[in-house]
Amino acid sequence: MEKAYKLEFQNEMTGGLYLICCGCSQTEPLHSFGPALKPHYLIHYVLRGRGRFIMDGKEYPLEAGAGFYIEPGELAFYEADEAEPWTYVWIGFSGTRAGDYMHGMGLSKEHPIFASDASGELYQTVKDMMEHNTCGFSNALRRDGLLGIFLSIIARTTFVQEAAESNRANDYVNRAVDFIKSNYCNPIRVTDVADYVCVHRSYLYTLFENHIGMSPQQFLTSFRIAKAVELLQMTELPIESIAISVGYTDPLVFTKAFRQMKNISPSRYRKEYLQSGMRHRQSDLEQIEAFLNERGVGVSE
Repeated sequence: MEKAYKLEFQNEMTGGLYLICCGCSQTEPLHSFGPALKPHYLIHYVLRGRGRFIMDGKEYPLEAGAGFYIEPGELAFYEADEAEPWTYVWIGFSGTRAGDYMHGMGLSKEHPIFASDASGELYQTVKDMMEHNTCGFSNALRRDGLLGIFLSIIARTTFVQEAAESNRANDYVNRAVDFIKSNYCNPIRVTDVADYVCVHRSYLYTLFENHIGMSPQQFLTSFRIAKAVELLQMTELPIESIAISVGYTDPLVFTKAFRQMKNISPSRYRKEYLQSGMRHRQSDLEQIEAFLNERGVGVSE
Protein backbone atom coordinates (compact mmCIF):
# COMPACT_ATOMS: atom_id res chain seq x y z
CA MET A 1 0.00 0.00 0.00
CA GLU A 2 1.00 3.60 -0.47
CA LYS A 3 -0.45 7.02 0.12
CA ALA A 4 0.07 8.68 -3.23
CA TYR A 5 -0.81 12.02 -4.76
CA LYS A 6 -0.45 11.60 -8.48
CA LEU A 7 -1.38 13.62 -11.54
CA GLU A 8 -1.28 12.59 -15.17
CA PHE A 9 -1.66 15.27 -17.79
CA GLN A 10 -3.25 14.90 -21.20
CA ASN A 11 -0.44 16.93 -22.68
CA GLU A 12 -1.08 17.52 -26.36
CA MET A 13 2.01 19.68 -26.63
CA THR A 14 5.03 18.34 -28.44
CA GLY A 15 8.56 19.59 -28.59
CA GLY A 16 11.89 19.24 -26.91
CA LEU A 17 10.72 18.58 -23.35
CA TYR A 18 7.29 18.30 -21.72
CA LEU A 19 5.76 16.91 -18.55
CA ILE A 20 3.53 13.81 -18.61
CA CYS A 21 2.96 13.04 -14.93
CA CYS A 22 4.21 13.85 -11.46
CA GLY A 23 3.46 12.84 -7.91
CA CYS A 24 4.47 12.32 -4.29
CA SER A 25 4.19 8.97 -2.49
CA GLN A 26 4.45 7.94 1.15
CA THR A 27 4.79 4.19 0.99
CA GLU A 28 4.06 1.34 3.37
CA PRO A 29 6.78 -1.17 4.34
CA LEU A 30 7.85 -3.34 1.38
CA HIS A 31 5.50 -1.57 -1.02
CA SER A 32 6.82 -2.26 -4.52
CA PHE A 33 6.28 -1.46 -8.18
CA GLY A 34 7.13 -3.75 -11.08
CA PRO A 35 8.94 -5.30 -12.69
CA ALA A 36 7.30 -3.07 -15.30
CA LEU A 37 8.14 -0.53 -17.96
CA LYS A 38 6.82 2.86 -18.99
CA PRO A 39 6.75 4.55 -22.42
CA HIS A 40 8.29 7.78 -21.08
CA TYR A 41 11.24 8.93 -18.97
CA LEU A 42 10.94 8.76 -15.17
CA ILE A 43 12.90 10.28 -12.31
CA HIS A 44 12.22 9.46 -8.65
CA TYR A 45 13.82 11.35 -5.77
CA VAL A 46 13.78 10.03 -2.19
CA LEU A 47 12.74 12.58 0.44
CA ARG A 48 12.75 10.28 3.49
CA GLY A 49 13.33 6.63 4.33
CA ARG A 50 15.00 3.86 2.36
CA GLY A 51 14.34 1.42 -0.44
CA ARG A 52 15.92 -0.45 -3.29
CA PHE A 53 15.90 -0.06 -7.06
CA ILE A 54 16.62 -2.88 -9.52
CA MET A 55 17.23 -2.47 -13.24
CA ASP A 56 19.20 -4.40 -15.83
CA GLY A 57 20.15 -7.03 -13.24
CA LYS A 58 21.70 -4.51 -10.82
CA GLU A 59 20.36 -3.63 -7.39
CA TYR A 60 20.86 -0.19 -5.85
CA PRO A 61 20.06 0.44 -2.16
CA LEU A 62 18.84 4.03 -1.77
CA GLU A 63 18.03 6.46 1.02
CA ALA A 64 16.98 10.09 1.47
CA GLY A 65 18.84 12.41 -0.89
CA ALA A 66 19.22 9.82 -3.65
CA GLY A 67 17.28 9.36 -6.84
CA PHE A 68 16.92 6.96 -9.73
CA TYR A 69 16.29 7.37 -13.45
CA ILE A 70 14.39 5.05 -15.81
CA GLU A 71 14.47 5.29 -19.59
CA PRO A 72 11.41 4.54 -21.77
CA GLY A 73 10.89 0.82 -22.31
CA GLU A 74 13.33 -0.25 -19.58
CA LEU A 75 12.11 -2.94 -17.19
CA ALA A 76 12.53 -1.74 -13.59
CA PHE A 77 11.54 -2.70 -10.04
CA TYR A 78 11.63 -0.66 -6.84
CA GLU A 79 10.59 -1.49 -3.30
CA ALA A 80 10.33 0.37 0.01
CA ASP A 81 12.41 -0.70 2.99
CA GLU A 82 10.61 -2.81 5.61
CA ALA A 83 11.82 -0.78 8.60
CA GLU A 84 12.08 2.70 7.05
CA PRO A 85 9.79 2.85 3.99
CA TRP A 86 10.57 5.73 1.70
CA THR A 87 8.69 8.83 0.68
CA TYR A 88 9.55 10.15 -2.75
CA VAL A 89 8.53 12.56 -5.49
CA TRP A 90 8.60 11.62 -9.14
CA ILE A 91 8.18 13.10 -12.59
CA GLY A 92 7.43 11.51 -15.95
CA PHE A 93 8.36 13.37 -19.10
CA SER A 94 9.13 13.06 -22.78
CA GLY A 95 10.25 15.15 -25.78
CA THR A 96 12.65 15.10 -28.69
CA ARG A 97 15.47 16.53 -26.54
CA ALA A 98 14.76 14.58 -23.36
CA GLY A 99 17.42 11.95 -24.08
CA ASP A 100 20.00 14.63 -24.83
CA TYR A 101 19.25 16.40 -21.56
CA MET A 102 19.61 13.18 -19.58
CA HIS A 103 22.89 12.41 -21.32
CA GLY A 104 24.10 15.92 -20.52
CA MET A 105 23.26 15.36 -16.86
CA GLY A 106 25.22 12.09 -16.87
CA LEU A 107 22.16 9.89 -16.43
CA SER A 108 21.70 6.69 -18.43
CA LYS A 109 20.60 3.09 -17.93
CA GLU A 110 24.25 2.30 -17.16
CA HIS A 111 24.39 5.12 -14.58
CA PRO A 112 20.81 5.55 -13.30
CA ILE A 113 21.57 6.69 -9.73
CA PHE A 114 22.23 10.22 -8.52
CA ALA A 115 22.39 12.12 -5.25
CA SER A 116 21.26 15.67 -4.52
CA ASP A 117 21.09 17.79 -1.37
CA ALA A 118 18.28 19.98 -2.76
CA SER A 119 15.33 17.99 -1.40
CA GLY A 120 13.37 21.10 -0.41
CA GLU A 121 13.67 22.67 -3.86
CA LEU A 122 12.77 19.46 -5.64
CA TYR A 123 9.72 18.86 -3.45
CA GLN A 124 8.46 22.44 -3.85
CA THR A 125 8.88 22.23 -7.64
CA VAL A 126 6.75 19.09 -7.86
CA LYS A 127 4.23 20.63 -5.44
CA ASP A 128 3.97 23.65 -7.77
CA MET A 129 3.39 21.33 -10.73
CA MET A 130 0.54 19.63 -8.89
CA GLU A 131 -1.04 22.91 -7.80
CA HIS A 132 -1.28 23.98 -11.45
CA ASN A 133 -3.11 20.83 -12.49
CA THR A 134 -5.99 22.10 -14.60
CA CYS A 135 -6.05 22.03 -18.38
CA GLY A 136 -5.20 25.14 -20.31
CA PHE A 137 -2.26 26.49 -22.23
CA SER A 138 -1.01 28.68 -19.37
CA ASN A 139 -0.82 25.84 -16.85
CA ALA A 140 0.74 23.50 -19.42
CA LEU A 141 3.48 26.05 -20.07
CA ARG A 142 4.04 26.50 -16.35
CA ARG A 143 4.31 22.77 -15.71
CA ASP A 144 6.76 22.30 -18.56
CA GLY A 145 8.77 25.26 -17.27
CA LEU A 146 8.82 23.68 -13.81
CA LEU A 147 10.02 20.45 -15.39
CA GLY A 148 13.02 22.34 -16.73
CA ILE A 149 13.61 23.82 -13.27
CA PHE A 150 13.39 20.38 -11.64
CA LEU A 151 16.01 19.00 -14.02
CA SER A 152 18.22 22.08 -13.61
CA ILE A 153 18.20 21.62 -9.82
CA ILE A 154 19.36 18.04 -10.23
CA ALA A 155 21.98 19.07 -12.78
CA ARG A 156 23.25 21.80 -10.43
CA THR A 157 23.41 19.72 -7.26
CA THR A 158 23.82 16.13 -8.33
CA PHE A 159 26.62 13.65 -8.24
CA VAL A 160 26.03 10.80 -10.68
CA GLN A 161 27.46 7.60 -9.26
CA GLU A 162 30.05 5.66 -11.26
CA ALA A 163 30.16 8.19 -14.10
CA ALA A 164 33.43 7.63 -15.94
CA GLU A 165 35.88 10.51 -16.19
CA SER A 166 36.42 9.81 -19.88
CA ASN A 167 32.68 10.17 -20.54
CA ARG A 168 32.58 13.51 -18.75
CA ALA A 169 35.60 14.73 -20.68
CA ASN A 170 34.00 13.74 -23.97
CA ASP A 171 30.80 15.54 -22.94
CA TYR A 172 32.80 18.74 -22.35
CA VAL A 173 34.28 18.52 -25.83
CA ASN A 174 30.89 17.80 -27.44
CA ARG A 175 29.31 20.77 -25.70
CA ALA A 176 32.20 23.04 -26.66
CA VAL A 177 31.99 21.95 -30.31
CA ASP A 178 28.22 22.49 -30.34
CA PHE A 179 28.68 25.95 -28.80
CA ILE A 180 31.22 26.89 -31.46
CA LYS A 181 28.95 25.63 -34.24
CA SER A 182 26.08 27.75 -32.92
CA ASN A 183 28.08 30.89 -32.13
CA TYR A 184 30.95 31.07 -34.65
CA CYS A 185 29.13 34.03 -36.26
CA ASN A 186 29.56 36.05 -33.06
CA PRO A 187 32.91 37.49 -31.89
CA ILE A 188 33.37 34.73 -29.30
CA ARG A 189 36.72 33.77 -27.82
CA VAL A 190 37.98 30.53 -26.37
CA THR A 191 37.35 31.93 -22.88
CA ASP A 192 33.65 32.23 -23.81
CA VAL A 193 33.62 28.58 -24.85
CA ALA A 194 35.32 27.50 -21.62
CA ASP A 195 32.91 29.60 -19.54
CA TYR A 196 29.92 28.02 -21.29
CA VAL A 197 31.20 24.50 -20.67
CA CYS A 198 32.16 25.48 -17.08
CA VAL A 199 35.79 24.38 -17.26
CA HIS A 200 39.09 26.28 -17.09
CA ARG A 201 40.54 27.38 -20.41
CA SER A 202 43.72 25.35 -19.87
CA TYR A 203 41.68 22.21 -19.18
CA LEU A 204 39.60 22.80 -22.31
CA TYR A 205 42.85 23.09 -24.27
CA THR A 206 43.98 19.71 -22.92
CA LEU A 207 40.64 18.09 -23.75
CA PHE A 208 40.68 19.36 -27.34
CA GLU A 209 44.26 18.24 -27.87
CA ASN A 210 43.44 14.78 -26.51
CA HIS A 211 40.10 14.29 -28.30
CA ILE A 212 40.45 16.27 -31.53
CA GLY A 213 44.17 16.78 -31.97
CA MET A 214 44.03 20.57 -32.11
CA SER A 215 43.51 23.47 -29.73
CA PRO A 216 40.11 25.11 -29.18
CA GLN A 217 41.40 28.22 -30.97
CA GLN A 218 42.52 26.18 -33.97
CA PHE A 219 39.13 24.48 -34.17
CA LEU A 220 37.24 27.79 -33.84
CA THR A 221 39.35 29.35 -36.59
CA SER A 222 39.02 26.29 -38.84
CA PHE A 223 35.25 26.27 -38.47
CA ARG A 224 34.99 30.00 -39.18
CA ILE A 225 37.18 29.77 -42.26
CA ALA A 226 35.18 26.76 -43.51
CA LYS A 227 32.00 28.83 -43.19
CA ALA A 228 33.71 31.72 -44.94
CA VAL A 229 34.69 29.40 -47.81
CA GLU A 230 31.06 28.38 -48.15
CA LEU A 231 29.96 32.02 -48.33
CA LEU A 232 32.67 32.85 -50.86
CA GLN A 233 31.49 29.99 -53.05
CA MET A 234 27.73 30.44 -52.72
CA THR A 235 27.23 34.19 -52.42
CA GLU A 236 28.42 37.48 -53.86
CA LEU A 237 28.75 39.13 -50.46
CA PRO A 238 31.69 41.52 -50.11
CA ILE A 239 34.67 40.28 -48.09
CA GLU A 240 33.85 42.69 -45.26
CA SER A 241 30.36 41.21 -44.88
CA ILE A 242 31.69 37.66 -44.94
CA ALA A 243 34.21 38.54 -42.24
CA ILE A 244 31.45 39.86 -39.96
CA SER A 245 29.24 36.88 -40.78
CA VAL A 246 31.83 34.43 -39.47
CA GLY A 247 32.67 36.33 -36.28
CA TYR A 248 35.48 38.69 -37.30
CA THR A 249 34.97 42.35 -36.44
CA ASP A 250 38.07 43.37 -38.41
CA PRO A 251 38.21 42.36 -42.12
CA LEU A 252 42.01 42.60 -42.06
CA VAL A 253 42.23 40.08 -39.23
CA PHE A 254 39.87 37.82 -41.16
CA THR A 255 41.95 38.09 -44.34
CA LYS A 256 45.12 37.28 -42.40
CA ALA A 257 43.51 34.21 -40.79
CA PHE A 258 42.13 33.06 -44.14
CA ARG A 259 45.50 33.46 -45.84
CA GLN A 260 47.29 31.55 -43.06
CA MET A 261 44.90 28.62 -43.45
CA LYS A 262 44.39 28.61 -47.22
CA ASN A 263 47.64 30.20 -48.44
CA ILE A 264 45.54 32.59 -50.49
CA SER A 265 43.47 35.71 -49.91
CA PRO A 266 39.66 35.46 -49.72
CA SER A 267 39.15 37.52 -52.87
CA ARG A 268 41.69 35.50 -54.82
CA TYR A 269 40.13 32.25 -53.57
CA ARG A 270 36.71 33.31 -54.84
CA LYS A 271 38.10 34.25 -58.23
CA GLU A 272 39.99 30.99 -58.67
CA TYR A 273 37.02 28.95 -57.44
CA LEU A 274 34.71 30.49 -60.03
CA GLN A 275 37.26 29.97 -62.79
CA SER A 276 38.36 26.42 -61.98
CA GLY A 277 35.03 24.64 -61.48
CA MET A 278 35.88 23.18 -58.04
CA ARG A 279 32.19 22.81 -57.23
CA HIS A 280 32.37 19.01 -57.07
CA ARG A 281 34.97 18.90 -54.33
CA GLN A 282 34.01 17.94 -50.81
CA SER A 283 33.40 21.18 -48.92
CA ASP A 284 35.55 22.29 -46.01
CA LEU A 285 32.55 21.95 -43.68
CA GLU A 286 31.95 18.37 -44.84
CA GLN A 287 35.60 17.61 -44.17
CA ILE A 288 35.33 19.03 -40.66
CA GLU A 289 32.17 17.02 -39.94
CA ALA A 290 33.82 13.85 -41.26
CA PHE A 291 36.88 14.59 -39.11
CA LEU A 292 34.70 14.99 -36.00
CA ASN A 293 32.64 11.89 -36.79
CA GLU A 294 35.80 9.78 -36.97
CA ARG A 295 36.56 10.86 -33.41
CA GLY A 296 33.00 10.57 -32.13
CA VAL A 297 32.88 14.28 -31.31
CA GLY A 298 30.01 16.70 -31.80
CA VAL A 299 27.64 14.06 -33.13
CA SER A 300 24.01 14.66 -32.11
CA GLU A 301 21.85 11.54 -31.91
